[in-house]
Amino acid sequence: QVQLVEAGGGLVQAGGSLRLSCATSGRTFPRPVMGWFRQAPGKEREFVAAIRWASTYTEYADSVRGRFTISGDNAKNTVYLQMNSLKPEDTALYYCAAGYPMAVLPRAYDFWGQGTQVTVSL
Repeated sequence: QVQLVEAGGGLVQAGGSLRLSCATSGRTFPRPVMGWFRQAPGKEREFVAAIRWASTYTEYADSVRGRFTISGDNAKNTVYLQMNSLKPEDTALYYCAAGYPMAVLPRAYDFWGQGTQVTVSL
């Protein structure tokens, strides 16, 4: 059974930073692509960033490009999301996910974590 466990969320002031982590267990490299999504209250789940384990190729949503960085540690089976220059509009529940294609649609990913809350105050 594959499990994804997120950590690192919290409350931060605008302009601050947080680093999220997503540890995988049950199988090494459950899928070749790991992604981060977020969902704010009343909104749909949206793509944030993704990384392909084998090549470290990355993709970012326009809203976070230049502020967020996704990376992976193969030895620890962990993917990270470094979030800098945070804005109140970044407030959401952040999920990591594992899937096959480098995709921005949630339905392309078939394993999901429970989420970690990120709240950015003014």
